[in-house]
Amino acid sequence: MSSLLITVLIIGGSLLFSMIKILQEYERGVVFRFGRAIGVKGPGLIILIPMVDRMIKVDTRTVTMDIQPQDIITLDNVSMKVNAVVYFKVTDPDAAVNQVEDYLFATSQLAQTTLRSIMGQFQMDEILSNREKINHKLQELLDAATEPWGIKVTTVEVKHIDLPKEMQRAMARQAEAERERRAKVISAEGELQRSEKLMQASLKLAESPSAMQLAYLQSLNEVAGEGTNTIIFPLPIDFFESFMEAKKNQAQRNQ
Repeated sequence: MSSLLITVLIIGGSLLFSMIKILQEYERGVVFRFGRAIGVKGPGLIILIPMVDRMIKVDTRTVTMDIQPQDIITLDNVSMKVNAVVYFKVTDPDAAVNQVEDYLFATSQLAQTTLRSIMGQFQMDEILSNREKINHKLQELLDAATEPWGIKVTTVEVKHIDLPKEMQRAMARQAEAERERRAKVISAEGELQRSEKLMQASLKLAESPSAMQLAYLQSLNEVAGEGTNTIIFPLPIDFFESFMEAKKNQAQRNQ
C-alpha cells in the first residue's frame, strides 16, 4: 500500500511540475496545443496541460551578435576584410518561432550576406570616411528583412576594416605627401603675408624721409648690438647735404 502511495505521489508531482512553468520578466512562452499555436504567455506563472501543451521560451532582451570578418571587394576593386556587430531583439515571439526555424542563425547569415553586398557598393575611400552612412544603410536593410520574423534590428556597427599591407603602405605614403603639401602651402602663405607687410611698411616709410632715416639708424643699432667688430655701411646721400650746403655758403663768403 505504501509503495502504491509513493508511486502515485511521484506521478502526481511529476504532472504538477510539468503543468506549472515560471517565466522571467524578459521571457515569453509560445504555447502549442496538439501542435497548434494558441498564443504567447508570460511573464509569470504559466499553467500547461500535461501531454497536450508544449511551450517554447523566447528571450526578448537585446541580443549582441558579432559578425565574423567577411571578404569584401569594393566598387574600385580593393580587397579587404570587414566585421561588424548587430544589436537586435525579438518583438513578436510568435513570429520568431513560427516564421523562421532558428531566428538567431538566420539573422547571423542574413547580416553576413548583407554586409558583403552593401560594402561592394562603395569605394574604399567612402567606406573609410562614411561609416555612419554605411551603418545606417545596413541597419535599414536588415530591419526590413527581419521584420517578418518578429525581429527589430536597432543598431549595426562596422567594427574593424582590415586592409591589405600594400594598400596600408600606399595610404601611409599618400598621408605623408598630403602633410608635406599642407606644410608647403602654409609656408608659402606665411611668405606671402610677410611680403605684403614689408611692402606696406616700405610704402609707409617712403612717405616720410625722416622716418626712413630713423628706420635706417635703428637697423644699424641692431647690427652693432650683435657684437660685430667691423661694420661697413653706406651712408645716405641726404646725410651729407647739410655739410655740403654749409661748405658752399662758406666758399661764397670767402669770395
